[in-house]
Amino acid sequence: QDNNIEIFPVVDENGNEISTAPRAVCHNGKSMLLHPVVHLHLFNEEGELFLQKRSMNKDLLPGKWDTSVGGHFQPGESAEEALKRETEEELGLKTFSFRFLKKYIWESPRERELVYSFTGTSDCEPAIDNIEVSDGRFWKINEIKDNLNNDLFTPNFVYEFKAVLLVY
Repeated sequence: QDNNIEIFPVVDENGNEISTAPRAVCHNGKSMLLHPVVHLHLFNEEGELFLQKRSMNKDLLPGKWDTSVGGHFQPGESAEEALKRETEEELGLKTFSFRFLKKYIWESPRERELVYSFTGTSDCEPAIDNIEVSDGRFWKINEIKDNLNNDLFTPNFVYEFKAVLLVY
């Protein structure tokens, strides 16, 4: 396998792995192969939510503010394994507490994702990975609410903030 080609698991709507496919195929807007991703909403003690700003060289939604952590599963990986690996990769956090919120299917013009959404907290300050992320900071919930319609955030984050987070 070419190390430059990222391979994603392909799953059914319950999250059972049924095959694998290259990233480019999963994101080409034609295959619409359902692939699992993990999202972490990281809060601090003041109840502020950490958001990351997507790097300008991302293939999807560059420069938009997004979930604290968002990443694809590797083949054979559980949601919890993917969550821990991606949180360490993106925020440098090895220790954090978390709980599962829900899973849902997110469909955009380019792809279909089975999203496993978690909320969590950590005593450590996130350290962002500047290859994938250009900025990151804690936001007050009202600041997010005030900007939901200002095209600052990814559509998926706006949906998840309203549908998943505000329920909890």
